[in-house]
Amino acid sequence: MSHSLRYLANCSMLFTELPLLQRPAAARAAGFGAVEFWWPFGDPVPGDAAVDAFVGAVSDAGVRLVGLNFFAGDLAGPDCGVLSIPARSRQFRDNIDVTVGIGERLGVSGFNALYGVRVDGVAAGEQDELAITNITDAARAAAGIGAAVFIEPVSGPKPYPLRRAADAAAVVDRARAAGAGNVGILFDIYHLATNGDDIGEAITAYAAKVAHVQIADAPGRGQPGTGKLDLDGYLARLEQAGYAGWIGLEYKPTVPTVDSLAWLPRERRAGPAGHETGAYGSEADPGDRGASPIGHRAGPAGNEASPAGHETGPADSGAGSGGREAGSPREGSAS
Repeated sequence: MSHSLRYLANCSMLFTELPLLQRPAAARAAGFGAVEFWWPFGDPVPGDAAVDAFVGAVSDAGVRLVGLNFFAGDLAGPDCGVLSIPARSRQFRDNIDVTVGIGERLGVSGFNALYGVRVDGVAAGEQDELAITNITDAARAAAGIGAAVFIEPVSGPKPYPLRRAADAAAVVDRARAAGAGNVGILFDIYHLATNGDDIGEAITAYAAKVAHVQIADAPGRGQPGTGKLDLDGYLARLEQAGYAGWIGLEYKPTVPTVDSLAWLPRERRAGPAGHETGAYGSEADPGDRGASPIGHRAGPAGNEASPAGHETGPADSGAGSGGREAGSPREGSAS
């Protein structure tokens, strides 16, 4: 590999041979020191028992939960986020405290806030204004534990308005202008490539705003080596541009998950020994998590973002039951 960035397992896409609550331990057994999840419950405000079961599964496995999605609706159905939809905005707002609460217990450094699809009868401008209000409120809550909020372009057929890095960057700029300096781009190379974005140009233009990175090969969304993307080259360019965060493996294995990891040396799965990763990819003392996030690169204060995040899909019976996530991988994903 031509870069030194660390990898984590997205346990909503990997290890799906197992019930959701068994996946953190499976990731640890495969050598990973950190994981991320889509929203692992069916409801925006799950019961305490379900939350405790999920937190316990991650803690008992001995892995760090680096990234977690906010509630994003039925990702296998019509939804791809709810925060910009007036009729469903309350679901997002009700979800903020429980999501950040899980994050505080498990050391999460980034939360993915899926934007939401366009809906009939509501002007795009109205949705965009609502989105900024909800994103900035979520970012304020995340900042209280030293974490960031991610904005992600997504591929697929649904009317999701953020398709390219420039679309996400515009939302990030608006959120930062509103005072949310801990908002950044979730740079999912698979989605951007599938949408026809020029990945190299996007890195050049927006690397300073990249908060977290996820990968899968394209076409197909399989593990690296199953498609045509120069993933190693893109990751090297991101590192050279200053990105120092995690790389989330958010692919659909074409073989059993453990076999699909043959391309990744085991020593690259554990993360840096003896360190916790704070917001924006900086190495931070876990005791400092109450501080406001700082950039992962040198630059103007408040203008940088951080690693973690990932996409979240509902579990059909919730984490408390150990159920599998409902439906196909994340809404909006191209097949």
